Amino acid sequence: MAKSGYYKLLGVEKKASDQEIKKAYRKLAMKYHPDHSKGDKAAEEKFKKISEAYAVLSDKEKRKQYDMYGSAGFQQRYTQEDIFSGFDFSDIFSEFGFGGGTNFFSGKGGGKRFSFGGGPRFEQFGRQQHAPVKGSDLIYDMPLTIQEVVNGTSKTINLKHGKDSKTITVKIPKGMITGKKLRLAGKGESSPYGGPPGDLYIRSMVANDSNFRLDGHDAVFDKTIKISESIFGTSILIPTPDGKELNMKIPPGTKHKTKMRLPGHGVPYMRGNKKGDLFILIDVTIPEKLTEEQKELIKQLAETGL
Repeated sequence: MAKSGYYKLLGVEKKASDQEIKKAYRKLAMKYHPDHSKGDKAAEEKFKKISEAYAVLSDKEKRKQYDMYGSAGFQQRYTQEDIFSGFDFSDIFSEFGFGGGTNFFSGKGGGKRFSFGGGPRFEQFGRQQHAPVKGSDLIYDMPLTIQEVVNGTSKTINLKHGKDSKTITVKIPKGMITGKKLRLAGKGESSPYGGPPGDLYIRSMVANDSNFRLDGHDAVFDKTIKISESIFGTSILIPTPDGKELNMKIPPGTKHKTKMRLPGHGVPYMRGNKKGDLFILIDVTIPEKLTEEQKELIKQLAETGL
């Protein structure tokens, strides 16, 4: 079924307590339950959605995962079977006062079943046919240098699963800046219920080095020049993240903290041929001590109005 935000579906805030979520669901369930809506298909669809929302938000672990990854990320990690696994509608509906002799979604008797959009089926107040539950996903923070992000690399990591451990070689593509993730399907935790294993996510953590710091795909290089160079201009050699050197002109009158841009000389993107930019941050240095000759020349400059 189409996914809407679970909190929005139940009409509660993200910080709502368990009791507030239960109260909101009870109110909506009383309105849209098939025993009350009498064959109204729109109400039936609404009931599916709010029941799915409640199954997630009433489960501490699923709610935590939903809050962490958002609606889209959660749906990638949990199937319909996962969402309803371990959830017993019979308890909640008997508490809400729906009669024990009424079939969950079909009215009176008949033993019909109702499906949540291709997910697990329920009968007699939601007694579930259990489906295999996927194992938990893992996130591994991968430290990388700027050069590894620019050129790509291979890394070998050792993962421990309880008493077991395994070695995995991971190919790191170009452009994997801080926060970007790689998904290794089936490399996460094993399922405790015989289902498929979870996934492993490799998350990049890029360290700045002595030359550059990164701002997204842009690289920043600090360059110190003299006062005379800022006044008269100069030419300087600039290293690039991919190991080259470029000659750049500093125009006369360049001020302290001027930022100059070299387009397309930053960090590549993971897809396509696009690159970020290289920014040169000019630091005009002021000497702490002057020779007598320098002092005299500065005085003469001051007398000219500089």
